Amino acid sequence: MDREIEGKKATRTKAHSVIIDNRERVTVSGVEDVDSFNEAEVILVTEAGYITISGQDLHINRLNLDEGQLIVEGYIMGMDYSDHEQLRNKGGGFLSRIFR
Repeated sequence: MDREIEGKKATRTKAHSVIIDNRERVTVSGVEDVDSFNEAEVILVTEAGYITISGQDLHINRLNLDEGQLIVEGYIMGMDYSDHEQLRNKGGGFLSRIFR
């Protein structure tokens, strides 16, 4: 399935889902990697782009990259999708943000 997003054509390749339970638990499928994480923010890499989960007292309860599943628990305040190019232009990966 192709979609038009802000003048760009987005191609859907793999199944991907996000389930949020009572702002206390997020289950994400289609995860390829975890770019960075701390108690306030978890940044995931998916084939559809990056997902940033923000909140308080966040911790990764389960990570299985073979199945592409991640479970984050804590107080969920927000979630944001971004394209791979947008995050790279924002300042690069985890190590580049540490050494600024």
